[in-house]
Amino acid sequence: MNLFVKNISQLVTVAARGKKAKTGADMRDLGILTDAGVLCREGKIAWVGPMRDWKEVIPPDISEIDASGMVLLPGFVDSHTHMMFAGSREKEFALRSEGATYQQIAEAGGGILGTIGHVRASDKKSLKRQTVRYMGGMMRSGTTTVEIKSGYGLDMDSEIRMLEAIGELRVEELMNVVPTFLGAHAVPPEYRGRTGDYVSLLVDTMMPYVGKKKLARFCDVFCEKGYFEPGDAERVLLSARAWGMDLKLHADELTSLGGAELAARLGAVSADHLEHVSPGGIAAMKAAGVVAGILPGVSFFLNHGYAPARALIDAGVAVAIASDFNPGSCMSWSMPMMMTIACTQMHVTPEEAITAATLNGAAALGLSAEIGSIEVGKRADLILAGVPDYRFLAYHFGENHVRTTITNGTILEF
Repeated sequence: MNLFVKNISQLVTVAARGKKAKTGADMRDLGILTDAGVLCREGKIAWVGPMRDWKEVIPPDISEIDASGMVLLPGFVDSHTHMMFAGSREKEFALRSEGATYQQIAEAGGGILGTIGHVRASDKKSLKRQTVRYMGGMMRSGTTTVEIKSGYGLDMDSEIRMLEAIGELRVEELMNVVPTFLGAHAVPPEYRGRTGDYVSLLVDTMMPYVGKKKLARFCDVFCEKGYFEPGDAERVLLSARAWGMDLKLHADELTSLGGAELAARLGAVSADHLEHVSPGGIAAMKAAGVVAGILPGVSFFLNHGYAPARALIDAGVAVAIASDFNPGSCMSWSMPMMMTIACTQMHVTPEEAITAATLNGAAALGLSAEIGSIEVGKRADLILAGVPDYRFLAYHFGENHVRTTITNGTILEF
């Protein structure tokens, strides 16, 4: 579709100007234009500028949207989710409301392990059906690109089934989907007490298959005590890199275990969570150019400490905001809600939150040359919000302000 969005009251371009990500004070520069227009041709942004500079007559092959009184932004990029799962965990939510901790629930057979049985019993069609429903809700809320991890199967058949399902959704759906292999999400029950043996299964059997079939762009590992400590995590990640995958890491979520330092040493694209990241980890990420993925909804939902977003930004680390949408620790895909929590609880400004949810989210997926800002040549992923000012997105929380979602130049109808 060819499309002209005209008379935009406030155009938030988040212009990257050739940079992969924004850091430091630059995260507050949203490249705002007023009374502006955006022309999209064949799924790409072809022109951006003030309406006074638009001199052409709109040809009949171009549809128009009059955005008077509205704000246009890049589509949100959710760079960390576990949105392909089966079943639900509302019983755990109730237990936490009575004081049970994440670790206590996991030790009692809940948590990640509680979802495994549901996923192992699900066929590909049912996994896709539920995920498509969630994708629809995400797009209605302005998310146009999403990373989806495996990791709820934890055996060869189930992990491959998940990755194949994610790959099919990538082709079949309008949403931009990035697949990540997270076989090292937890040690499955049949390998309890034999973490090394399970790591060998990942490295010797699963990884070669995933790599040869090109089922995942990234490999991720949950680097944490009781899950995969740094030595095992490094073994998995080095194997993934040898099979052509880029690297991500769940780092320093529950304890300060050196996950951020490991991510920096291995050249990971991002290290996510970081609730207990050390000053040395922050410095290492800055030096290596690792994007810090902060997940405000998890800390909110689990009622535990937040990642030091302010320290990360002030240190010059590129910070991305993601939902971590999953059945156990953040049953929400709303990126505006994540932005609100980041602003109110993590001392992130509204401008920084928008940058973190768009351009820097794209950088966390290695895609910032293609998406994440409204610039000529980039994919036409846009959201039109019925608000008078961009700050309303985080300020007026609990309300979906998105009126129109455009992905790859196509107006989505819900």
